[in-house]
Amino acid sequence: MSGSTPFYQKQHRHYDRGYRSKEVESAVSQYQSSSSSSYAARSSSRASASAGLSASSGHVIALHERTTPIPCSYTRLSASYSGLEESRLSPMPKRAKPTYLAMDKENQIIGYVVPIFRGSQEYASGFSDTEEARVKENAGYMARRNLFTSGLEMERTEQTSRKVSMRESAERISLSKRIYENEEYHKRMNKDSLMHAPEFVIKPRSHTVWEKQCVRLHCTVSGWPDPRVVWYKNNVTIDPMAHPGKYKLESSYNVHSLEINRCDFDDTAQYRVSAMNSKGELSSFASIVVKRFKGEVEEALPMPRHGMVSEYGITFDTHIVDGFGVSFGREGETMSLGATVIISPNLARYQPEVQWYRDDVLLQPSKWCHMHWSGDKATLTLTHLNKEDEGLYTLRITTKSKYETYSAYVFVRDADAEVEGAPGAPLDVKCQDANKDYVIVTWKQPAVDGGSSILGYFVDRCEVGTTHWSQCNDTPIKFARFPVTGLVEGRSYTFRVRAVNKSGMSRPSRASEVEAAMDPADRARMRGTSAPWTGQIIVTEEEPAEGVVPGRPKELEVTEATKNYVVLSWKPPGERGHEGIMYYVEKCVSGTDSWQRVNTEIPVKSPRFALFDLAEGKAYSFRVRCCNSAGVGEPSEATEATTVGDKLDIPSAPGRVIPTRNTDTSVVVSWEASREAKELVGYYIEASIVGSNKFEPCNNKPVKGTRFICHGLVTGESYVFRVKALNAAGLSECSQESEAIEVKAAIGGGIPHASPTPPYGISVLECVRDSMVLAWKQPTFIGGADITGYFVDYREVINGVPGTWHEANVKAVSDRAYRVSDLKENRKYQFQVRAANMAGVGIPSLSSGTFVCEEWTIAVPGPPHDLQVTEVRANTLVLLYKPPVYQGRDPVNGFYIDIKEADAEEEAWRGVNEKAVLTNYMKIKILKEGETYVFRVRAQNKAGVGKASEPTEPVLAETKPGTTEIVVDVDDDGVISMNFACSNLTPDSRFVWSKNYEEITDDTRITMATSGEKSKATFNMLAEDDIGIYSCAVTHTDGASSSYTLSAEELKKLLEISHDHKFPIIPLKTELAVELQEKGRIRFWLQAEKISANGKIEYVFNDNNLSQGEKYKMNFNKDTGVIEMTMESLLPEDEGTFTFQLQDGKATNQSSLVLIGEVFKGLQKESAFMRKEWHRKQGPHFVEYLSYEVTPECCVVLKCKVGNIKKETVALWYKDGREIKGDEKLTFTEGVLKLEIAQISKKDAGVYEIIMKDDRGKDTSTLNLTEQGFRDLMNEVFSNIANSSTALKIQSTEEGIRLYSFVSYYNEALQVTWHHKDSAIAFTDRIKSGVVGEQLWLQITEPTEKDKGKYAIEFHDGKGGLKRTVELSGQAFDDAYAEFQRLKAAAIAERNRARVAGGLPDVVTIQELKALNLTCNISGEPLPEVVWLKNEREIVSDGHYVMKFEAGKYASFTITTVNTTDSGKYSILVKNKYGTESADFTLVVTEGKGDLGVTSYLTDADGNVIIGSKSRPTTPTERRKSVTGKKMQKRKDSVILQKPPEEKEGKKKEEKKMEDKTADKKKAAPAVASKVGKQETLQQPTTTADEAKPDDVPTSEKLAEKPQTNKGKNDQDE
Repeated sequence: MSGSTPFYQKQHRHYDRGYRSKEVESAVSQYQSSSSSSYAARSSSRASASAGLSASSGHVIALHERTTPIPCSYTRLSASYSGLEESRLSPMPKRAKPTYLAMDKENQIIGYVVPIFRGSQEYASGFSDTEEARVKENAGYMARRNLFTSGLEMERTEQTSRKVSMRESAERISLSKRIYENEEYHKRMNKDSLMHAPEFVIKPRSHTVWEKQCVRLHCTVSGWPDPRVVWYKNNVTIDPMAHPGKYKLESSYNVHSLEINRCDFDDTAQYRVSAMNSKGELSSFASIVVKRFKGEVEEALPMPRHGMVSEYGITFDTHIVDGFGVSFGREGETMSLGATVIISPNLARYQPEVQWYRDDVLLQPSKWCHMHWSGDKATLTLTHLNKEDEGLYTLRITTKSKYETYSAYVFVRDADAEVEGAPGAPLDVKCQDANKDYVIVTWKQPAVDGGSSILGYFVDRCEVGTTHWSQCNDTPIKFARFPVTGLVEGRSYTFRVRAVNKSGMSRPSRASEVEAAMDPADRARMRGTSAPWTGQIIVTEEEPAEGVVPGRPKELEVTEATKNYVVLSWKPPGERGHEGIMYYVEKCVSGTDSWQRVNTEIPVKSPRFALFDLAEGKAYSFRVRCCNSAGVGEPSEATEATTVGDKLDIPSAPGRVIPTRNTDTSVVVSWEASREAKELVGYYIEASIVGSNKFEPCNNKPVKGTRFICHGLVTGESYVFRVKALNAAGLSECSQESEAIEVKAAIGGGIPHASPTPPYGISVLECVRDSMVLAWKQPTFIGGADITGYFVDYREVINGVPGTWHEANVKAVSDRAYRVSDLKENRKYQFQVRAANMAGVGIPSLSSGTFVCEEWTIAVPGPPHDLQVTEVRANTLVLLYKPPVYQGRDPVNGFYIDIKEADAEEEAWRGVNEKAVLTNYMKIKILKEGETYVFRVRAQNKAGVGKASEPTEPVLAETKPGTTEIVVDVDDDGVISMNFACSNLTPDSRFVWSKNYEEITDDTRITMATSGEKSKATFNMLAEDDIGIYSCAVTHTDGASSSYTLSAEELKKLLEISHDHKFPIIPLKTELAVELQEKGRIRFWLQAEKISANGKIEYVFNDNNLSQGEKYKMNFNKDTGVIEMTMESLLPEDEGTFTFQLQDGKATNQSSLVLIGEVFKGLQKESAFMRKEWHRKQGPHFVEYLSYEVTPECCVVLKCKVGNIKKETVALWYKDGREIKGDEKLTFTEGVLKLEIAQISKKDAGVYEIIMKDDRGKDTSTLNLTEQGFRDLMNEVFSNIANSSTALKIQSTEEGIRLYSFVSYYNEALQVTWHHKDSAIAFTDRIKSGVVGEQLWLQITEPTEKDKGKYAIEFHDGKGGLKRTVELSGQAFDDAYAEFQRLKAAAIAERNRARVAGGLPDVVTIQELKALNLTCNISGEPLPEVVWLKNEREIVSDGHYVMKFEAGKYASFTITTVNTTDSGKYSILVKNKYGTESADFTLVVTEGKGDLGVTSYLTDADGNVIIGSKSRPTTPTERRKSVTGKKMQKRKDSVILQKPPEEKEGKKKEEKKMEDKTADKKKAAPAVASKVGKQETLQQPTTTADEAKPDDVPTSEKLAEKPQTNKGKNDQDE
């Protein structure tokens, strides 16, 4: 602990409340016993004394109140003195133990009550609440007593003489004196009651002064004992004797001052004044800033200096001679380091500042190290060596002019172990986090484990003032941190650690510094606060107001988490009361909302807390509340869930180890840092003589760098080295052993040409007002090792004259770009760069061009930089580059790559990519082998394309001999790795693996290992996150590199191969299956794709192996790989899982089949059925049972297939139990029986059955075609009808437009729905549908515009149905409507035109002198005109020819007496405005002869002779001839589409049927003859033209041998 030891620890008595209260009780009892006689005086004297005592006490307390707060213990003691008299009158009750817990009515803890110490009231009274109540009670008693005796006192006063008054006054003075003496005695007996830590009444104030002025800092400090005040400058003690005349220190009446004379720039610093006494230490800070007048001559002022300056005209020259060398010691020994110092001129009584450092840490005198200066020699004595004392020791001699240093390394080896094979002792035991009841102890693991791994560590503690060490943990712990709990608050402890392995326990470590168990807030108040110089003057906020509930704590975080404890830290809230605040910590198990308070009884004062007793592996969240007297504040934001466990992993092994010769007894060892090393403590280096296989530690204290000089080696021996990394979790694996090196002095500084050549190509990447970013190219030769960094120098150029070089960076930068800061705007600068490796820093580059430091304001980005070429092949290479530092106005969104031949002009630059690429690399594939190219890159943003980068060095496109590619391999264990080999390695070569051309430093996804000339990168767990481009480059070669692209498809392929290799299986063509064979036999089988003759098969049923026997028959065909097992039948006990297990060497496989529940029952039932079927099939049987089939013609065929029949086998058909006629003969060849139902209807519904039988047995098959079965059948019929339907067509008629479709067969049960615009049509008188034959039609009468749209006919088949659609709109509607109008007009004309309806024969043969009467029907509207013609000439009615037209429809023609001249061709011509029609007949008159043979006479109802023809009566249509007034133009267009062939055929059939029916009707109708008047005319039967003889025909008429048949002729073409 820093600072003086507290008073209570000087006597080895530790602070606790019990000890303090006993001292107080002893003092009080002594005072009462010594003062009993005085307090036995008369009551008036006691009252007066009591009043004087109270006043005196109040005066003393008030005096202290003005200076510093009085400790509580002293206040209570004073209160006890002032109330001694009253305590005799009223006995003091026993004081209750104070509690700081706030309770509600149900005695539940609801918070913490913080005592409030309010200055004037409580300091004046000095009482607590209980004591104040007691004093008030005593005061009341005294008041009552005085009131009772007031009268008596008045009388006594009046009667008292002057002498008595003087005596009473003297007694009062004597009593006061005795009380004062007793108080002073108790003060001396209780030092601690007055002692308090220092306090600054007036703090020093910061100043800003001009150069060469004087400045004074002063402060006022209070404290008891009087504090010792020390002044510091930047944490360095100010010694006026070492700087005579510069500093002046004064102290008077607690006022302390520091005066600085003639301030200069070096006096600009932070000054600290520290006040310290036995109760603690307190510091206060002030800053002094020294300014210079602008424009003064700089030469007249002293230049800034890094060290001391010569003053008063004396310059000292210092030399250190006879220095100490590298030293070796052992634990427990004493070692002295010394050196002779020569200072000239030698001034008497002048002592330089002598400082000793260990690893750059200033050493202070202690019991472990003593320092001595004898006038010319400085000595450091290490009294008791421990491994903590190992390190680099530096002696620093500082004079007023300069300082001189001298350094050497001290090695401390482990002491001999008490038990052979025990490990070395741990080191650096420290107390990291101390609180009032716990301390977290940390240490470092030893380098020597004794030959076996360390099992763990034991932590011991010892209470200060005792010598007893007690062990803190029962079991060894491996983590180098341990929380020691169960400490007593206020007591101090020291700690030590011991290591243990299987051989035994190590020696204990050096004990830690003394640490007190107290709240950090209390420790801070005792010690005071101090902080190093930060260059800032910190202004603290004003004290907040009282009575404010504190706000939420800020920035709560988990600073440390192990399996033993979790440490939280936070910042106090901004809102808090006047009194101090304390904190409650709460925890919550992750996933729940239940918060539990950790420190329920006593809150903590400091913003840091450690939690113990957490369940390892569980996740917790934490939050903190503030509290004060005003209440408990709101909780802070909860932390993220933290899983309890050791978060720190053991670091990975360091990388390559490179030894370099140094001296004849030392070697410089360098190594690559451990890539995965969190909270790295350092490294241990071990050396082994080649061939001994025994490694010894080179250092016993971890070093943090990656370079170490190993001393104490044997000259001429060859050594190998290895390195281990260290953190609190433990030691890493050893690195790979280095190459052997012989120990001897290096000549010429070690490896020849070890330092790199200068970099070149310096360019500017960005420029702002006060800084510039530079880039440069890597040296052409990097030396004997990899470049570790670069150093940049700059100089200002004024008027063309370069100035002095200045270092831009003290620490090497690894990138080839660096920002040089602190430049001046619009000034000109030049730069140079030096490269460094482990061998040293190379020579600087040539100075760059002159650059002006002015801010860039262009909108486009700056140039990319650091272009590198890799993976060079004959036609391809990969170009790497870094984005520009200057982004421009907008972020960079792509890059363009340019290429040209190396010897081509600047105009030859051409682009490689037309579209900008987003990556920082690109593979260029347009190279020509043997050509040399250069490349450059340009960046673009939204504003445009920026300046091009510097071009690369020329690159020859060729594939160098020995070039190899990355090979992906999957081993037998399924591990996927990428392998790269390089045959031209150098000793310094290193394989560098990258993903997407960024070096892989995280080995969580991939592990890299190098052996000889091969390197392997193994995927730990290949997944989608690993997709990318992997490359491997070999350093110190001529560019050996290669890449491999892992795509999603390649990933899937590799994972499949890995799985196959990791788990080799015997491939199966088929899995285990079951099938039923003849007679219901069950066969389990599978087929292996490939299995050797040595393969083994295990047959398992419900985990029981099966064997060959009567029940199971096994077979394994090794040629085909078929494995089978058969069973005759399945029994209930066979329900379960059947498994075939295959093994063929390492490869295995198995296949299972689960037969349980319904599956097993179904298989069992099917097996039994098959056995039954087998027996059934021994006679005639059905191979295929009765079913139906609907033919395309919509005929239903019932059919079945039979087998095993013979001639005697008969088949009987039944419907609903009644036999029906089926096939009379069986087709034995096909074995198929059919029953055809041509036009199925509802009457065909029923149950159909067929029976096959002969002498061997019979078989029956039934088909139910009722209800649903019949509906399904009809639906299939309907489906066929629908599928046979033709496309919906449009036809115009005289009534309107008709839509129609033909089907191959129409069934009256078919349901058809017509749709218009997707809605069903509601039929009316105007819109009708119907069926004619096989035509389904929809008639739209008198169509309108509303009838336009899409029409569909839907056939319902019980399933999805079928629709035929047609679009009746647009041109289709217009054409159909026009045709309808035309047909409508033609129909009107056809209906109303004049026509001859019938009644005239074709040929009339009659004898002379007979009368002829012919009548025919005439129709037409308007009434037609009738004209009769003979031989095309009109006949006029006269006595011979009588022509009549009656009732507008009957026209008659009568020849009264026929003669031969009447023979000829007669015609009737009827005419109206709609048309003309004629009918012809030929009259043949023969000579009169008698009756020849039998003559038939036909008369009508009126008795007229009916003239008829024996030939087939002709229809009026065939006989009429129509003539119109003018010929109509033929129609060119028809709305009726061409019918398909099948439709035409159907139409022809329909027309033929109609014609046949019409002909039949006309044959049955008799010819009609008209009756003229009352005359009866006999008519002979008409002779047809075919029956007439030639000689019967009159020659005069020259009739044709074949008379023309009257047919209706129209001039209108149809």
